[in-house]
Amino acid sequence: MKRIATFMILAVLAAACKAEPEAIRYGTDNCHSCKMTLMDKRFGAEIVTTKGKIYKFDDVNCLMSFLGSGEVGERDVKYTLVTDFSQPEKLIDATIAFYVKSPEIKSPMASQVAAFEMEESHKHHKKELNGIYLTWGELTTQFK
Repeated sequence: MKRIATFMILAVLAAACKAEPEAIRYGTDNCHSCKMTLMDKRFGAEIVTTKGKIYKFDDVNCLMSFLGSGEVGERDVKYTLVTDFSQPEKLIDATIAFYVKSPEIKSPMASQVAAFEMEESHKHHKKELNGIYLTWGELTTQFK
């Protein structure tokens, strides 16, 4: 009987430590950095640590501020995700996303940056918004 109880406890603990992304609950979740409620479904970001802790952000500048804070070490980050501007609520890998920066982009914390999963969508919006293209590396240096 003790073995079964021990196994059950271990199974529950293992499930609780699942380090996987979760959907942003717009209108409910708050930004870890600025504490504002996430509202605009075209924007948002998420960090998932190797231990399963999830941090949510309402704009890329809040995400970058957090990454630069040292609150979580780079080696402890399992996922860095951003919302695809052209597919609201869809989280994509931030490190390989395509980014457009333009004064026409009215993001929650005024980063003026939108992320895209697909290059075609990125090119269309870049032209439409008269924006500039940014890579993940350029984004991380621009918001230090």
